[in-house]
Amino acid sequence: MVFFAAHPSSVVAQSTGAEVFLKPKPLPPKKNSTALAATAAPVAGSPWQLLTNQPPVLDYADCGPGNPILLTDGTVMVQDDGCRDWWKLTPDEFGSYVNGTWTQLASTPAGYSPLYHSSAVLPDGRIIIEGGEYNFLHAVWTNLGAIYNPLTNTWTSVNPPTGWSTIGDAQGVVLSDGTFMQANCCTPQAALLNLNSLTWTPTGSNKFDVNDEEGWTLLPNKQVLTVDAYVFAYDAKGTNSEIYNPATGSWSSAGSTISQLWDSAAGCGGKNHASFEVGPGVLQPDGTVFYTGANRCGAGHTAIYNATTGVWSAGPDFPDTLDIADGPAALEPNGKVLMMASPKIFNTPATFLEWDGATLTQIPPAPNASNDSSFYGNFLVLPTGQILFTDFFFVSVYNPGGTYDPAWAPSIQSAPTRVRPGGPYTISGHRFNGMSQGAAYGDDQQAATNFPLVRITNNRTGHVFYSRTHDHTSMAVASGDPVSTHFDVPATQEHGPSQLVVVANGIPSAPVAITVD
Repeated sequence: MVFFAAHPSSVVAQSTGAEVFLKPKPLPPKKNSTALAATAAPVAGSPWQLLTNQPPVLDYADCGPGNPILLTDGTVMVQDDGCRDWWKLTPDEFGSYVNGTWTQLASTPAGYSPLYHSSAVLPDGRIIIEGGEYNFLHAVWTNLGAIYNPLTNTWTSVNPPTGWSTIGDAQGVVLSDGTFMQANCCTPQAALLNLNSLTWTPTGSNKFDVNDEEGWTLLPNKQVLTVDAYVFAYDAKGTNSEIYNPATGSWSSAGSTISQLWDSAAGCGGKNHASFEVGPGVLQPDGTVFYTGANRCGAGHTAIYNATTGVWSAGPDFPDTLDIADGPAALEPNGKVLMMASPKIFNTPATFLEWDGATLTQIPPAPNASNDSSFYGNFLVLPTGQILFTDFFFVSVYNPGGTYDPAWAPSIQSAPTRVRPGGPYTISGHRFNGMSQGAAYGDDQQAATNFPLVRITNNRTGHVFYSRTHDHTSMAVASGDPVSTHFDVPATQEHGPSQLVVVANGIPSAPVAITVD
């Protein structure tokens, strides 16, 4: 049997000290040790595959695999979500993540075991996590944070910005210039991190409402889009959106989303029943952002933001009573947006859909969809073009159909012709950061992959190796500007003639021939 956490019947104020918060999102579903065995494998021909080896997390019953993060050496970090243990998935010798293996990483610092927190891959290759709606599975909207160094397998605690008592289930983003920006969930505050001193500088003036439940989408013009959730500023018909301009450090209105994307429960109880949830927004290669919504009263709405014109238009409603009240979406290499929806607010089962720019289409379900709600899920775009999926239960991959437009692929302009195992090198070109951040999830648990990976495949054996990249000169999406990055060839790299590609958001460049000495 699989047991689930209780669903909240409404959103209510909850006091913690001097702060007042919304009722927290539910905890991970309770599971027993037979849950995996009880789940049927995908049917023949399904686009979904369960990983051959599942992560051996330490507390499967209370936590479970989630929050996948792609490191710049091609491995994937996964948290035992809500618990302190983290795990690394290494693809097999032919680059298969489905047949990859797991090793345990260092646990987060003592006293910090977050759930529903922000996360980002920094330009130097380190990983930052900030806040958490829960800490040790207790709802506290913590202001703790930490940075993981994959070279040393260690975590370093990060102090919060001055005066912040909360970070919670907040959004974070690496801006186009490589600066990490973090929100305070429960105020309008945001701050920029200095990676050298690990100190913060305030930013984000003129925010319309508090940051809670809102997501951030990086745009081609290097600005950041958000859809207001009207937390503590309830307006039953509110449809405002905002743009953050890094040059001024301030927010301004981006206009009405036309369709309401946050859950106001206006037609079924109003303010005291609203969840204030918003779904993810994903930038597509055509320069539009497909934004999804939540709705306690029925089908969720969608809207489309044209990043070139700055104009919103209404998108199609989800079928039946589906919506995304927190949940994942990801840009497939073919340009479609993959989504995970579920009925109304925090209910089961989950339904998976694709948006092709004109139509919402239901696709086959993931292996555990009957037990899932949208907020259980996280997507991550893998270097293979597959979409890795976690749901507190298992880890699987989705295999998209079709292919990418060559105009979206990275283009190498300068690369070494000979390398040696263990050596440091530089490579440069265009579109090294891809056309989008890749994946999104409501407010927390970001899994952006808009950074370059270097993959070297030996011509004789076909064995695949990823070099660790770091210190990219830009993190700008859909940019024509030149970009360079450093890469360190692994000591295990096989000798001989090989092919090198740069990969961003699952799309590889044309290969260049190199020799490994």
